[in-house]
Amino acid sequence: MEERDLIARAKAGERSAMGELYERHARRVYTVIRRLVGDDHLAEDLSQEAWIRAFEKLHLFRGDAAFGTWLYRLATNVALNRLRRSAKRRPVESAAELPRVARAHDDVIVTRRVLTRALDQLPPGYRRVLVLHDVEGWTHNDIAEALGCAPGTSKSQLHKARARMRKLIAPEDSGNGGARGEARL
Repeated sequence: MEERDLIARAKAGERSAMGELYERHARRVYTVIRRLVGDDHLAEDLSQEAWIRAFEKLHLFRGDAAFGTWLYRLATNVALNRLRRSAKRRPVESAAELPRVARAHDDVIVTRRVLTRALDQLPPGYRRVLVLHDVEGWTHNDIAEALGCAPGTSKSQLHKARARMRKLIAPEDSGNGGARGEARL
């Protein structure tokens, strides 16, 4: 079934259409929130909150953009609002527990797990800008508007976040006389 038909049926209150929209987008909603908050349990709670808000505000969806774009922006805003309210997020793991990245055939192999752990080690401001720009594809102007900062601040935070990520995922010793190898983001 076409998504626009599902949306129309969901706007009319049809639960099966709402369920289908949920099935199509739930994983991505959770993923974007998880990347922003760095905590599985909080991401689950915020995903539920995002879906509740999405269905409450579905009547406001005009179809100017894709439903997924509208939904992921709403989910991102739910996560950012929670992060603003919380003084400090719970650390998932300490930097000392970060695994070493293996090298094979002169290429650094970076697994999803290593990237997730490194992302969780970033300060919240760096993580938000990195996820919104590099993962979600937001512009610096959009990020600045969402976070209440200047576009230049977004650019600076992104530069610092990328540098920190490189350090977190770089192998301890690349075998080149002690020079550090770097994984490309």
